[in-house]
Amino acid sequence: MTTASPYPTGPSPYPHPTGPSPHPTGQPYHRMDRTTGRHRWWRAWVGTLLLAVAYFVILLVLLGVTYGLGTAIGAPELPDAGVDLGPLGNTAMDLVSIAIALPLVLLATLWPARRPAGTVSSVTGRLRIGWLGWCLLAGLPPLLLLTATAFLLPGEPGESDTWVGLRSFLAALAVLAVLVPLQAAAEEYVFRGWLTQAVGAFVRSPWLAVVPQAVLFAAAHGWGTRWGFLGLLVNGLVAGLLTIRTGGLEAAIALHVLNNLLAFGASAAVVGGLSSDETAADAPWSLALAAMVTDLLYAAIVLWLARRRKPQRLSAPAMPPAPYPYPARTA
Repeated sequence: MTTASPYPTGPSPYPHPTGPSPHPTGQPYHRMDRTTGRHRWWRAWVGTLLLAVAYFVILLVLLGVTYGLGTAIGAPELPDAGVDLGPLGNTAMDLVSIAIALPLVLLATLWPARRPAGTVSSVTGRLRIGWLGWCLLAGLPPLLLLTATAFLLPGEPGESDTWVGLRSFLAALAVLAVLVPLQAAAEEYVFRGWLTQAVGAFVRSPWLAVVPQAVLFAAAHGWGTRWGFLGLLVNGLVAGLLTIRTGGLEAAIALHVLNNLLAFGASAAVVGGLSSDETAADAPWSLALAAMVTDLLYAAIVLWLARRRKPQRLSAPAMPPAPYPYPARTA
């Protein structure tokens, strides 16, 4: 006479994990897609496609709403079929049209990447406000040096130098102080965040993860001068490497915010400055070279601070899987 075994036979009733296991020792920032054990080759491709499609759809809706509101208040039409909301209004809409990418990156990280949205901010799973503050402080000396250098450089022919007036300048600064950080952060989350981690899901080398996003970042600003493109390329490389070396986007966001506040603030100070359609890609060699030196000086300060403050550079090691709860053996 035989008795039934107390242990399960045949296929296990408990589900076994499929796919790669979570990394046991932690991963650098560009490999965060490999930390959860949910990596699949198609997730980064599908996420990038959905991110691009969603962005352009929402952008078209935003432009349609803007056109409707502009027409309702009697704003004149522009040659490109848009509406003219004035220099500050047009600048605000340009900033908003970029800032809308920020929540889309977070949603793409949740799905289809299937990991916490905070993992695109840093290896700790959140934006480290304290470290961001230190990076903003680190950016002040280089940016002040760049400002002084820009004032000493000869201006472009036809540039206005007429003071816009205190009231107009303060109104513009209030709008820029709200929108520029969102716009700058959105670009960082797209290029240094999503694209870097999408490529890093397939390659180990930080350089192979950083170079593609830097090239796309420079190209996204348009094709201006060779020096302007080179300056943007260096900026993308510096921001990308700082992101990996410090384990998050904080250093890149701080540099981008300070750069853009300086550029937009200087434009807002003169009559017609915000009406210009030039970008950093159109910079002359002298200004582009000064900007590259500024980026490298900023990187040196941040890396020095990182050695002292020691921000987390790797994700937390994954916990080993719990054993399957097979029933205890009985006599």
